[in-house]
Parts: sequence; structure tokens; C-alpha cells
Amino acid sequence: MPCAIQASLSDLPDFVIFKIILGKYPMFITFEGIEGAGKSLQISRTHEYIRKKGRSCLITREPGGTDFGRELREVLLRPDGAPREPWCELLLYLADRHQHLKEVIEPALARGEIVLCDRYQDATRAYQGAARGIAPETIEEVSRFLGVIEPAKTILLDLDPEVGLRRARRRNSLDPTAAAEGRFEDEAVSFHARVRQAYLELAEAHPQRIFIIPAADDPDAVFGRIAVLLDQWIYG
Repeated sequence: MPCAIQASLSDLPDFVIFKIILGKYPMFITFEGIEGAGKSLQISRTHEYIRKKGRSCLITREPGGTDFGRELREVLLRPDGAPREPWCELLLYLADRHQHLKEVIEPALARGEIVLCDRYQDATRAYQGAARGIAPETIEEVSRFLGVIEPAKTILLDLDPEVGLRRARRRNSLDPTAAAEGRFEDEAVSFHARVRQAYLELAEAHPQRIFIIPAADDPDAVFGRIAVLLDQWIYG
């Protein structure tokens, strides 16, 4: 490569260089929604869809995307765990996120991969912010200090809280592993209504990033709507 081109490339962001050299670029996509919205199923189908189309794709989650995070996940989600102050909960989630970014997400993006994450920063804004009552500006200030990045795109699976809780509690009654992480399913419907409203307000505030997908329909129909977005974002 001529020196002049090398010099010009060095001034460009990494994702632009990936696009120029490889014809592809990294992308960070998050999946959000209340309990029972179907995130785990839809992110798994998305992962399979992207890989079948020939792109390198990493699927991860929060909390629990690292060894450290898996230990925190047990503390955060165990239904019979000790009571904790909202600020304590917030700091544990942000500790998980910081480790996750440095150990998993940022290295994958640097390799040019597509990263899919089941819950991320918007969950903190909705759960610890709107539902637990921590001021949004406080969450943003601490997050900036920790170097929390924003995803490129977010798929918000939207569902009525009563429907979502019925789904989640039914799942937990059949799956001991899910039941062992059912702390938030024990919260009242009013808590989940605040979470949903916060998500919808975030989508209204960030329409270029957050895309609402109605999640009450058949899973195939839901994924069909997601696939349309993926084709626009990645293959368009």
C-alpha cells in the first residue's frame, strides 16, 4: 500500500478502515425489553441469521459476559439474595459492564466483529434509573467516568408488563435455572410498568439508535421484523 494511502488511513476511525479494506465493519447491537419479552430467543436467532450470512458475530449478555460477571450475576439475580440499596445494585451492574467492555466487547469490535448483547446500558437507565429512582444524570456521569460506550443500534422488544410477567413466571416454573435468576420477576407489575415506560421514552429520545419491535406476536413474526432491520444495518 502506498505511503500516502497508509497515512490517510491512519487518520480514519477503525470501523471505516474495516469497511475500506474488508468491505465490512464492526457493529455493536443490543437487545432490550422487560422480563418475558423474548430477548434470549430473538438474540439467538439473530446470531444464527448473521453467521449464516457469513459475518463473524459474538453473542454475549449482561450481567454475566465474563467470568467476573457470572459471579456478579448470581449475586444480582438470585431471588433469595440479601436486600441491597439501589446504589449498590447500580454499582455492581456498572462493574460488570466495565469488565465486559474491556475483556469482551471492545476487543471483538476491534477485530471487526458484530457484537450482540442481551441487555446493556439502557437496562441500567430503565431498571436502576426509572424503576429504582436513581437520577439519570448521575447514572450518565458515572458511566462516562467508566468509559461506557453506546451501541450502534438497539432492538427494543416491547410488551405489556402483565403479559411479560406471566410469560417469565411460567418459564421460571418450568426451568430451575431461570428460576434461580428470577429476582426481578418477584417485583410488582408497577415496577415493570416504570421500566417499560422508561424504555419507550429512551426510544423516543434516540430514534436513530433504538427501534421498537412489538413482542406480543408469534416469535417467527417478531424475528421477521428484526431481520428487516438487520438487512438494512448490516447488508444494506
